[in-house]
Amino acid sequence: MDFLCKSKVHYGLEAHHALSAMLVEEAGFELIWASGLTISSALGHRDCNEISWTNFCDQLEYMADHTTIPILADGDTGFGNFNNVRMLIKKLEKINIQGVALEDKIFPKTNSFIEANQFLASIKEFQGKIRSAKDTQKKSSFKVIARTEAFIAGLGLEAALERAYAYEEAGADGIIVHSKKSTIEEIELFSKSWKGKAPLVVIPTKYPHTPKEKYAELGITLVIFANHLLRASMKSMKETARKIFEEKSVGSIEKEIASLDDIFTLVDEDELRIAEKKYLS
Repeated sequence: MDFLCKSKVHYGLEAHHALSAMLVEEAGFELIWASGLTISSALGHRDCNEISWTNFCDQLEYMADHTTIPILADGDTGFGNFNNVRMLIKKLEKINIQGVALEDKIFPKTNSFIEANQFLASIKEFQGKIRSAKDTQKKSSFKVIARTEAFIAGLGLEAALERAYAYEEAGADGIIVHSKKSTIEEIELFSKSWKGKAPLVVIPTKYPHTPKEKYAELGITLVIFANHLLRASMKSMKETARKIFEEKSVGSIEKEIASLDDIFTLVDEDELRIAEKKYLS
């Protein structure tokens, strides 16, 4: 499935380990977003390149082993310079990841929704990263998406467009334009001004109430819900842990949580029973 095909609006959802990736596919999504924020957080780290690209790829490999839909890796800044990007692309293709999104910040990056240290790399430096990624990939279907943080850095529409056109010229297959406003205002301005051919991708974390019809109206190709499974599970786990600690019992929460059978079904326990009958004497 080509998640950058402009025939319709495609939707992707965040996953941070194999189980969450399996749930994304089970829900019917077309794409798994392997989020740098949520994978880092699930490992107990901050979203500022505290985990290595190999730590990151280890989690992606588990996801790919247990799902069939495309996985788009949140590659942050590429974990370094152009050479780190080349190593990353080789590994991603090897573990059957279908694409990577690279953002135009300096390394190490700072999460987009933290106020401090939103510094961007030069346009030429980031073009070099894009070119190195495209030159390294072996699979023609692999997608390299360039993410501009110009709005996040407070640089405005003209800077966002200048960067996006430069990244498209360098070979980017798609453009993520990111915003931290509580409305889709900046995305709308960008989309209506965009004259490039590269598909547009958005991550509506900060403007969650945007109606789905708006994305089609603006010509958006891919919408990524980038951190919601981790946030949902974190809230649920905190509440469950609190109740169990207070009550010293699990009776009151038993009906509120997934059953063991739910887990066994997701990991396909029945297949093992069938295989045992076939292969064990």
